[in-house]
Amino acid sequence: MIRVVLVDDQPLVRTGIRALLERADDVEVVGEAADGREGVALVRRVRPDVVLMDLQMPVLDGVEATRQVVDGAARPGPGTPPGDPAEGPRVVVLTTFDDDANLFAALRAGASGFLLKDASPDELRAAVRTAAAGDALLSPAVTSRVVAQAVDATRRDEDLARVVAERLTEREREVLAHVGRGLTNDEIGAALFMSPATARTHVGRVLAKLGVRDRAGLVVVAYETGLVRPGAPPG
Repeated sequence: MIRVVLVDDQPLVRTGIRALLERADDVEVVGEAADGREGVALVRRVRPDVVLMDLQMPVLDGVEATRQVVDGAARPGPGTPPGDPAEGPRVVVLTTFDDDANLFAALRAGASGFLLKDASPDELRAAVRTAAAGDALLSPAVTSRVVAQAVDATRRDEDLARVVAERLTEREREVLAHVGRGLTNDEIGAALFMSPATARTHVGRVLAKLGVRDRAGLVVVAYETGLVRPGAPPG
């Protein structure tokens, strides 16, 4: 079973999402929270696989709550089962796209992607399964829009760029740039004349060398180091 926590200050939204998720045989909603602080505490107690996180909430917003969950602030409390809390749950941001800058901030904080609140039931359940499997929820069009709104005001991270240059091979930097543009492993393979399996291997090596959690994190790295520029076409 995929264990899910819902964090949203609107009860009707939580009720609707819970009802849709619990129609799936492999998904269980193990808790709800109405603000970020409550959500972080809940994650500490129940240790879900996936957190569906709203951004605009009282007490503690979704960006900071995401950061605390991903950074391991939501450590297991007494009586919780053993395991590695550092890996933690995957956080998927629930959004209406009212604030693109906050979406990119959530990616920076460690979110694995975002999902529209008006997504279909099938899309919602598929998103939870995708996140639980460790994959990012990013489409090229959406990612481009979010980044274009946020990165123009962000200065290039020279220290991070130096790490990328020192640790990655030229081929790995090419792969990182394509991940930043939102390409899948199949698309990266086609662009760089390699098999999807080889592309997947390169992505795994880049993740390991940079100590990044998932593909969403690589998107942030690609833009903040200048490997990909806002507004650059995919491919």
